[in-house]
Amino acid sequence: MKILIVNGSDHKGSTWQIAKNLAEKIVRKNQGSSFEEIWLPRELPDFCIGCARCILENEKDCPHSTFVEKLTEKIDAADVLIMESPVYVMHCAASMKNFLEHYAYRWMVHRPEEKMFRKQAVCISTAAGGGMKKTNTDMKDSLVWWGIPRIYTLGKAVAAIGYDHISEKKKEQIDRKTKQLAEKITKQSGHVSPGSMLKLKFYIFRMMQQKGWNPADQKYWVEKGWTGKKRPWKN
Repeated sequence: MKILIVNGSDHKGSTWQIAKNLAEKIVRKNQGSSFEEIWLPRELPDFCIGCARCILENEKDCPHSTFVEKLTEKIDAADVLIMESPVYVMHCAASMKNFLEHYAYRWMVHRPEEKMFRKQAVCISTAAGGGMKKTNTDMKDSLVWWGIPRIYTLGKAVAAIGYDHISEKKKEQIDRKTKQLAEKITKQSGHVSPGSMLKLKFYIFRMMQQKGWNPADQKYWVEKGWTGKKRPWKN
């Protein structure tokens, strides 16, 4: 099993430590597994400028494709995505938001990647006080629209600035939660498939693509065979 951690901040704080702990637990439970990390904004330093080239033309026409294509290879190769962001002003970090904006073209309404329909993902956030739910939602929204069927969330108010300052009681709670998540992810490995709501969204956009409104999207769906009998969750 391949795990990819997408770090929303170039800072090894509480959120990163929890994501790393979870990845390590999954690896220990699955022989031959490994994890790697993407560090934002280091690996995607340029902000999305809203030119819409990725949607209307081709993602390779993105002015930042040199960075994005390297990240895309890692995303597609992973079985489990762990998205982590500390809470910044009650939402995810700007670098994480920027990362997600560069993948607007992969939303189901446009050109979803079929590999997403068999992946699992975890959204992790921490704060001294609140904002974890909104931060996790910021990340989860995109993962849902990418087509990922199984998404877990872990938000924790740590009442501390750094992991070393978190109370032992809270660390024990975090340890229990990450163990539970590692168990669930391991159990679901190889058995992930879209539920009824995800399939419904796909079929709605399939009807849109049959009529066509954006030539780049319609061409993609036709070539995939999705406007016919093929489905992205079937081999």
